[in-house]
Amino acid sequence: MTEPAPAPIRIAFAASDRPEAQSARDRLAARYGSVDPGEAEVIVALGGDGFMLETLHAVLKRRTPVFGMNRGSIGFLMNDFEEDGLLERLAEAGRAVIHPLQMDAWTESGEVHSGLAINEVSLLRQTRQSAKLRITVDGRVRLEELSCDGCMLATAAGSTAYNLSAHGPIIPLDSRVLALTPISAFRPRRWRGALLPHRSRVCFEVLEPDKRPVSATADSLEIRRVVRVEVRERRDIALTMLFDAGRSFEERVLAEQFAS
Repeated sequence: MTEPAPAPIRIAFAASDRPEAQSARDRLAARYGSVDPGEAEVIVALGGDGFMLETLHAVLKRRTPVFGMNRGSIGFLMNDFEEDGLLERLAEAGRAVIHPLQMDAWTESGEVHSGLAINEVSLLRQTRQSAKLRITVDGRVRLEELSCDGCMLATAAGSTAYNLSAHGPIIPLDSRVLALTPISAFRPRRWRGALLPHRSRVCFEVLEPDKRPVSATADSLEIRRVVRVEVRERRDIALTMLFDAGRSFEERVLAEQFAS
């Protein structure tokens, strides 16, 4: 007696607003079928790295695994686009589990705003004046005054994005560390940042906020005129990205460190 064939995987296709992503979504949905994201076993995201972040934020509650295919520009977090063999690719895909950062930001008016960041929490000057920040780690002041364009705390998943552009280190996904990276540090000029245990709680205090206003951003959520920002990892939230066999996220991070 032959065994029944396994039920097909329930896929939801999501696309950025780029025409090539929209067209790819329509063709793939027609070929493989598409369900509502709330019923899906996997989300196939079509776009660039920015859209991958949007999709991961969209699945925060259900935490559905996301398989990205590049229909954008950079695509470091995406797999190559190919219409054939999608079911086989999904069945053989490797998993990369990431944990976001929690940002709590206090403004001059006393309001508190919270958000989650998959890549990084960044503080940036709002005017021509440099920002002045005091940085505390786990209740101990580590840098009394940093004069800079800004500063960020990046996850391993985000270490190859803005953090790398600011000359921060690339971090393997399983390293359990966070990158604290200055943006155009003026004083102390030679400070290049620090690697912190993932359990660390980091507090940024804005010095002279009236004269030197600062904004804080958790991925795409921006809060302006902040006076204090606290950041910690949310280990209780686990998001899953899927990568083609042999093209794991860990391999991409390693290869990036040897890129010329």
